[in-house]
Amino acid sequence: MAKDFLTSISERRTFYGIGKEKVASDEKIKEVVEQAIKYTPSAFNSQSARVVLVLDKEHDTFWNIVMEALRKVVPADSFKPTEDKILSFKNGYGTVLYFEDMSVVKSLQDQFPTYSDNFPVWSQQSNGMLQFALWTALQNEGLGASLQHYTELITDEVKKEWNVPAEWKFIAQMPFGSPTAEPGEKQFNFIQEHLKIFK
Repeated sequence: MAKDFLTSISERRTFYGIGKEKVASDEKIKEVVEQAIKYTPSAFNSQSARVVLVLDKEHDTFWNIVMEALRKVVPADSFKPTEDKILSFKNGYGTVLYFEDMSVVKSLQDQFPTYSDNFPVWSQQSNGMLQFALWTALQNEGLGASLQHYTELITDEVKKEWNVPAEWKFIAQMPFGSPTAEPGEKQFNFIQEHLKIFK
């Protein structure tokens, strides 16, 4: 039986321990990504989100790029923890690369100058919703994932490697794979600190 929505979001977690076992087919992963992109809301129905999905060997190539970029900025004598962290992501099967098409954002700014300053913000908000939706959907397929941000260090090389259009702004990376370790215990603040109700 399919999980209800609130159960799915309550069970979504950050998985750092992931492996290459194929718990979902490439076709199923593609379907999940396509559905998340299609149905995630966006301001003015702009649909500015873009995704590059790298699987298997292409996933390995991506994390090799991250590793070499970090070697240039992290001192060699303290690189081991960084190397271990990147290898833990590379141990997975795939990575979702999240982008925003800034030509769409610019077009909306030109069409609706009153809201010009808001469109980049709304674009980021929509991308965040896509990240959350896809993260949850991947977990529903038995895949563990986490959200990473090595963007500034690797944008140029990533765009060159996968022929990504110049106007696509790189936002985040989501490595995923078969879960190999349980996530840590999630801590919660008292809900009263986050919610006010008036009636």
